[in-house]
Amino acid sequence: MIKGGKKSSVLTLAEKCKNILASNWQGYLNTVKADVKGSKEVIYTSKVGYLVKRGKPYIWLPENDMHNVNTLIDERGSFAVTSPFPGPLANCLKSVNKLARVAFVGEVLPLKDEKARLPEESLKEVISSERSMTDKFCYSVLGILSSSSVGATCRADNLQELLDSDKRYNVLKFSPSSCMYSDNNGGAHEVDLKEVQATKLDPLSLHTVSLIDGINQSEARRRALILFFITHLNKNAKDAYLLSIDRKGLDVLGKVLGPIRSDGSREYQWRKFRIEFIGEAHTVETFCSQLVEM
Repeated sequence: MIKGGKKSSVLTLAEKCKNILASNWQGYLNTVKADVKGSKEVIYTSKVGYLVKRGKPYIWLPENDMHNVNTLIDERGSFAVTSPFPGPLANCLKSVNKLARVAFVGEVLPLKDEKARLPEESLKEVISSERSMTDKFCYSVLGILSSSSVGATCRADNLQELLDSDKRYNVLKFSPSSCMYSDNNGGAHEVDLKEVQATKLDPLSLHTVSLIDGINQSEARRRALILFFITHLNKNAKDAYLLSIDRKGLDVLGKVLGPIRSDGSREYQWRKFRIEFIGEAHTVETFCSQLVEM
């Protein structure tokens, strides 16, 4: 049911951006730091919770965060979201600097009263919808999810904290003027905002983090990933992690032998590989069935 990746198996840049934004729930907001004399072009950064609605990020900002003051003086800002890297995948990716990222440049606009309530209602609806979906998953899906660090990887639970927290939040709308995608190799690519907004949501994206972590946290499933390298990629891997998933296939990170050096030696290196599904996985259940058949 699986074959090695080809061009047709590769997502468009807009699809990759959409998947990262939909699978994560926190990003880094950057604004121009202000003082009594006004902006001095010093950048202030903090991690914030967010929800994407109609292609635009809505940001939940603690009332005591400096961004609230900064945006009153200067609305310019940028917002960056990395591809989720739960559990053991985190140290591996950081060590080889292979984090994909979406970055927006634009304006940060505070919302007041009724306008602030609309994204809050959307947040509640998203949480309810995702939990309802999880309750209907079959045994094979729940088996993978149960292996994950649920508190750290469940998107709905993390979004719920924005509503349950004792902190008081302001809701801001980030209005982007440009979008940049940075791939796992450090390459930067400008992406048309209209394409990102028009791209359909991947059916796996909302549960990507839990599925990836559930597989990577299981020794048996990671051994199966190593076998995938032999069976589907004709390569020997010393170790392997699931890097990302989508309806078309898997991105896997394998520790394989690098090129021969001048002295004849070879070292193991982490490299990314693509494995394509023959048929697209339009549901989480189909994705898990594809894995079992592998």
